[in-house]
Amino acid sequence: MEDRNPGCELDLGWISQVRVNLPAVNRRASIIQSRRGVKNQWQAAWLLRAVTCIDLTTLSGDDTWVNVERLCRKAANPVSRDILDTIFSDSETKPPIHTAAVCVYPSRVHDAFRTLTSIGAQDKVNIASVATAFPTGQCPLKTRLEEIRFAVQNGANEIDIVLDRSLVLEHKWQELYQEIQQMKEACGEKAHMKTILAVGDLGSLDNVYKASLVAMMAGSDFIKTSTGKEGVNATLPVGVVMCRAIADYYQRMNYKVGFKPAGGIRTAKDSLNWLFLIKEELGNEWLNPHLFRIGASGLLTDIERQLFHYASKGRYAAAHEFTSS
Repeated sequence: MEDRNPGCELDLGWISQVRVNLPAVNRRASIIQSRRGVKNQWQAAWLLRAVTCIDLTTLSGDDTWVNVERLCRKAANPVSRDILDTIFSDSETKPPIHTAAVCVYPSRVHDAFRTLTSIGAQDKVNIASVATAFPTGQCPLKTRLEEIRFAVQNGANEIDIVLDRSLVLEHKWQELYQEIQQMKEACGEKAHMKTILAVGDLGSLDNVYKASLVAMMAGSDFIKTSTGKEGVNATLPVGVVMCRAIADYYQRMNYKVGFKPAGGIRTAKDSLNWLFLIKEELGNEWLNPHLFRIGASGLLTDIERQLFHYASKGRYAAAHEFTSS
């Protein structure tokens, strides 16, 4: 992953100028969604790119070391070797295909670290951990900071924090900025920080844009749409707004912040829409796991089904025919 975002001083004047044109945003999102899909080898190439940008996730109350181990093994080898051999049969070299990270609760970070180390994938697949009282963020700041430190000490090199949404709704930008700064400090020198906005709880796209700016000013390396637990999660209109905020920050600060949609992204078509959004709104430089992630659990199975369809020249397989993540 690239160097971490150094952040900048909180600029309340910049934040106060934000006005989101909702009809224009919806129109832009509908245009992206209506694009004709890519086909054949081009679709396979885009889908393989999507695989390399996935944070393969398990955030269930019944998580054990067994399903975390299974998740890690799937992350290291997400697509069947037979499918890859067919797709790259005319190529002299096969590019490495693995997901960008696995994402687990702090109590399961050590399980992920142990598994990835045992299979020699610790340098390929990152370990992301949700923290700061995920998914609500409704705990004292001291507790949230300790949770970050615990995850990092156990092997996480990426931390997905959640905002205290009340600070956004009450426009307490200074307090929000200071909290995120302390969370970044708790991540230490090596762990990158993704800030989850929980857009479904923020009330308006103006608030989404403003929260995005505050998170980036405070040093967030990524901004992320959702926890996946809200009623509304990753939608393309929200993606347009957050990408515009990232572009705005880059234009002013000359630093590229990453973007991660999460929640409700289940089909290969969904992943392509998000890749097209990134390409058109931010450019090709963002089309890599250093700057773009997809938070998902069931998405990989559908992508693998589509890749199988291409490799087998038209035969579809049922989901149960693929190894489960």
